[in-house]
Amino acid sequence: MESTNKYFFKDMSIMFGRSMRHIFRSMDTIITVSITPIAIMLLFVYVFGGAIETGAENYIDYLLPGVMLMTIGSGIAYVAYRLFTDKDRGIFERFHSMPIARSTVLWGHVLTSLISNGISVVVIIFVALLMGFRSSAGILEWLTVFGILGVFTLALTWIAVIAGLAAKTPDGAGAFSYPIIFLPFISSAFVPTDTMPSAVRIFAENQPVTKIVEAIRNLLSNQPVGNDIWIALTWCVGIMLVAYIIAMRTYKKCV
Repeated sequence: MESTNKYFFKDMSIMFGRSMRHIFRSMDTIITVSITPIAIMLLFVYVFGGAIETGAENYIDYLLPGVMLMTIGSGIAYVAYRLFTDKDRGIFERFHSMPIARSTVLWGHVLTSLISNGISVVVIIFVALLMGFRSSAGILEWLTVFGILGVFTLALTWIAVIAGLAAKTPDGAGAFSYPIIFLPFISSAFVPTDTMPSAVRIFAENQPVTKIVEAIRNLLSNQPVGNDIWIALTWCVGIMLVAYIIAMRTYKKCV
C-alpha cells in the first residue's frame, strides 16, 4: 500500500471540505460569532465613546482592532465544540480505519476556522464602515493586517484543538474561550493603558493582545508600526507552535 503521506494534501482537502459544509449548512454560527462584537462596538461607540479619551479623531477607528480580535476569540469556541463532537461520536475511529493521514482530521477543522473567522471579521469591518470607520491604509497595509489576523486565528485555533480533544463535556470544550474573549478589555483595545492603575497597566502593556492591537491600529491609520508588528508576530507564532505541539500530543493520546 502506498504511503498515506503521499496523499496528505488530498486527504486534507477532503477533511476541509467536510468541515466547510458544516459551516455553510449552519451559517447561524458566523452570525452568532458576529453578534456580540457588533453589540460591543455599538455600546462603546454610541454610549461610552463620548466619555473615553483616546486621542483618536474617531473612536471607532481606535476600537476596531480590538473588536476584530474578540470576534476571532469568540469564533474558535466552535472549533473546540465540533472537535469534541467528532471525538464523542466516534468519528475519529471511523476516519482512522481508512488509509488517510491522521493529522488531516485536525487540519480540516483548523483551516475551516481560518476561513469562517475571516468571514466574521469581514462582517465586523463592514458594520464598522457603516458606523463611520475610515482607513488611510493601502493594499499592502491591509494585506499585512489580514496576515496578522490569520496567524492570530491559527494560534488560537490550535489552543481550541487542545480544549476540544481534552474536554469531557460540550460545555467544557467551549468554556476555554471566555478568558480569551475578555483579554482585550485588559489591553489598549478600548482605552489607552496609561489611564489604568499601575499593576493593571504593567499586565496590559506586556500581554500579546496589546501589541497585536497596536500593530493593526497603526497599519490601518497608515502610521509607523515600529517593533510592534514583530513583537505581535512573535507572540502569535510562538503561541501557535507551542499549541500545535501540545495539540498533536493530545491527539495521539486520544487515538
